[in-house]
Amino acid sequence: MQNVGQVLELYTTVKGDPTRIPQEILTLDTLGVVGDKFHGKDLERSVLIASNESYEIAHNNAIDIGNGLLGENILIDFNPYHLLPGDTFKIGSVTLEITQNCTLCKGLTSVNTKLPKLLKNDRGIFAKVLHSGNIKTGDTVSININ
Repeated sequence: MQNVGQVLELYTTVKGDPTRIPQEILTLDTLGVVGDKFHGKDLERSVLIASNESYEIAHNNAIDIGNGLLGENILIDFNPYHLLPGDTFKIGSVTLEITQNCTLCKGLTSVNTKLPKLLKNDRGIFAKVLHSGNIKTGDTVSININ
């Protein structure tokens, strides 16, 4: 495993409220982020990881959005978008496997109409949980490229 960065922020969303709720610690199990509205829904898309570079792209294009508005559970200071499905992350005591790049959704259009095209390949990556545990703000991000 190679240390590549750290966790900047953590978020969950509850059913019926689109607002991302900042967290100091996330508990993850093999169904995803415990307490998140997507927990147990789609294991291949159970955790969304975004890079602060996505927000920098938006800001550099005069789109002022706050962290969490891309829908991520985990915001990191490393750009993982070049990694491939099957590559693994270790964050805190959790091991995650990348499953796919994040698809763009209509939700981004409601934030700003330019975002879907601007972040086409830079919104985030989905992962599934291989080993349960906790992630906290400031944890080291390590990768294992297959």
